[in-house]
Amino acid sequence: MRTLVGLLTSNQALLQLEAARCLHELSHSEQSAVAEACLPATSYLLTYLSSHSSDFIELCLYTLGNLIVESEAVRRQLLPQGIVPSLAACIQSPHLTVLEALGYALSQLLQAKEAPEAIIPSVLGSTLPQHILQLLQPGPKLNLGVAVEFAWCLHYIICSQVNNALLISHGCLSTLGLLLLDMAGAVQRTEDARMELLACPVLRCLSNLLTEAAVEVVGGPNQLEDERVVAALFILLQFFLQKQPSLLPEGLWLLNNLTANSPSFCTSLLSMDLIEPLLQLLPVSNVVSVLVLTVLCNVAEKGPAYCQRLWPGPLLPCLIGTLAFSDTEVVGHSLELLQLLFLYQPETAEAFLQQSGLQVLERHQEAAQLQDRVHALQKTALHR
Repeated sequence: MRTLVGLLTSNQALLQLEAARCLHELSHSEQSAVAEACLPATSYLLTYLSSHSSDFIELCLYTLGNLIVESEAVRRQLLPQGIVPSLAACIQSPHLTVLEALGYALSQLLQAKEAPEAIIPSVLGSTLPQHILQLLQPGPKLNLGVAVEFAWCLHYIICSQVNNALLISHGCLSTLGLLLLDMAGAVQRTEDARMELLACPVLRCLSNLLTEAAVEVVGGPNQLEDERVVAALFILLQFFLQKQPSLLPEGLWLLNNLTANSPSFCTSLLSMDLIEPLLQLLPVSNVVSVLVLTVLCNVAEKGPAYCQRLWPGPLLPCLIGTLAFSDTEVVGHSLELLQLLFLYQPETAEAFLQQSGLQVLERHQEAAQLQDRVHALQKTALHR
């Protein structure tokens, strides 16, 4: 290690680069002892982030990122050495390879178990958040590789809940909303499967930001436009259905968070005739079924005017179909939605009886988790 550090700090550029490559190879080890053996080199790796060689900077960033993952001792040493200001200076690099490497190193740092207390406050206090949001701005300059790395960085910051109000004040919601629209346009134009790599962190960022109690989703400069966001989300859901079904829950979780407290997003679902496409996702999996039914419950909970627009149509036959599922969570959500429909749109109860709904319910009478809801629904249907 002494020899490597000596070569790394020599005045011969090729020797420095080869020494950095050796350190990079060592940094791939999964043994924390190897990472800790590299401790004498970390201050030099940080210093060289201001080098003139983009290849050298990129190598230093990936090496630091790997060392950060494996060792708390490395992280403890890097913080007082100024890793956050060094990364903040790097983010202004014109080189895309450097930016992608920077996104990787920062994402490793943000995933540390001590990040919410020891790291994220200083990241939020730096210029990094504004620059990250600039790099996620849709348009011809958006680079997919760079955007993916920094979208994950943003996800880890948001999940920490250290200061999401600050991110919202910087326009995080509107930037992510515009990026969602851009992704929907991209999947319509191309079959680029890499788009799913960006979709996952962007959907998670939006979903988690929307759970913030202080967020008023609609009607402000830092907020989301309902119809365009809902339309874009459904384009992505159709893309996931064809190309990457494992991402459907991510999109549906966002739709759930959009509709939970917003009548206007529920109105968009209805006015754009998106209930039927939503119902078509029910057979995909139990997880997807539960999320679809949760979104429909969000709509039905808004009252009689909303339930009236859910009826008539394919909803009731689909719900009777889900009652045949063996998964108690799916059946439970179906019962909850039926109860709302019977309450606000009594005609559905009559149709339910005509379509042998009671006979389907009977199979769940003995299920401990469902008994009470089954009996309540039977009572509502028969004594409407």
